[in-house]
Amino acid sequence: MAQHSGGEHADRRASGALEAEIMAVLWSAGEPMTASAVQAALAPGLAYKTVLTVLGRLHAKGMLERKRVGRAHAYHPCQEAAHVSAEQMKTVLERGHDRTAVLQRFVETLDPADEAALRALLGPDA
Repeated sequence: MAQHSGGEHADRRASGALEAEIMAVLWSAGEPMTASAVQAALAPGLAYKTVLTVLGRLHAKGMLERKRVGRAHAYHPCQEAAHVSAEQMKTVLERGHDRTAVLQRFVETLDPADEAALRALLGPDA
């Protein structure tokens, strides 16, 4: 198996990590952004074409809406960040063999403030 030892591949991000970074930029902006605006908000050195490709993939997955603005497209998230995170958590839970054990381990890893917030959401009988 080939391994990369530095060079141009050393700074490459995993596709999912770059998607997450781009979604974070769009959520924090609160308004539609063009690919060039997203590129400017990310770490320097990321190619415009790479940003455009990832935006296109996110749009194809249904994560982003886009509309034409002049010759470019402006992108914005279809759902708020909390909704997407909750869906990801649900997907992980559904993959578990023993859902109760997965939930127990999850709660055990929460810091006290998050645990208190969860208990408040579940109600006084939880």
